[in-house]
Amino acid sequence: MKTTAPAASIKRLSKDAKKQILLVDDHPVMRAGFAQLIDHEPDLHVCAQAATLREALGSLARHKPHLAIVDLSLGDASGLTLIRELIHLQADLPVLVLSMHEESLYAERALRSGARGFVMKQAPTEEVMAAIRTTLAGGSHVSDRVKADMLQAMVTGRKSANAVGTLSDREMEVFQLISKGRSTGEIAKALVLSIKTIETYRMHLKEKLGARTGAELGRRAAEWAVEQKNGNAWSAPLSVSASLPLDRHQGNPDTRLR
Repeated sequence: MKTTAPAASIKRLSKDAKKQILLVDDHPVMRAGFAQLIDHEPDLHVCAQAATLREALGSLARHKPHLAIVDLSLGDASGLTLIRELIHLQADLPVLVLSMHEESLYAERALRSGARGFVMKQAPTEEVMAAIRTTLAGGSHVSDRVKADMLQAMVTGRKSANAVGTLSDREMEVFQLISKGRSTGEIAKALVLSIKTIETYRMHLKEKLGARTGAELGRRAAEWAVEQKNGNAWSAPLSVSASLPLDRHQGNPDTRLR
């Protein structure tokens, strides 16, 4: 794990040289709230917003951002896939994950995929902004609670008690897409793999999760997605963005993809 740059060494960027940020999240309201939060800073600017992997890669090519902020759960693909694709296309691009998932296993997967930071969507505004500037400055940032859980797991050798935590990164990607109701063919297209390969992953998932049929696996995945959503409600940035004015030039941020 990279070492986090000391807070005292992180300087605010000059107002006349704003850092350009690509924001990727498939929830319009959340994305708009974060965009307002970031654009309210004098030295930062959201140059593009995207809801899918395809939109994100297109925005990357057009804007060449200084930083990408991504959610791990996207409509058409896994955030882990997006992280790898972004870094493959722009090797020096720092990626910060903003996630509703608190479990350390998500942070570990994101960092292994190349992300430089992992912060909770529920984190205080100050921590989110500090994470952004830390990654822009070449450091890394992991939320304190997640970091403590990761270190505890390393020291004790603890494994996740949740069966989902035993899945490989690729199995997790397939499982997330199953939870969104994607078919085998759609998953194969999203992950650029053969249908036969996805069928093999589905078989492994059924074995690991104790699902006897494909339909049962689908129900397990859907239930897991609901549990994740209900157990990790997003709040902090919304409460902040509610007090911020809408972009005077662009209007309602919900309706725009810059």
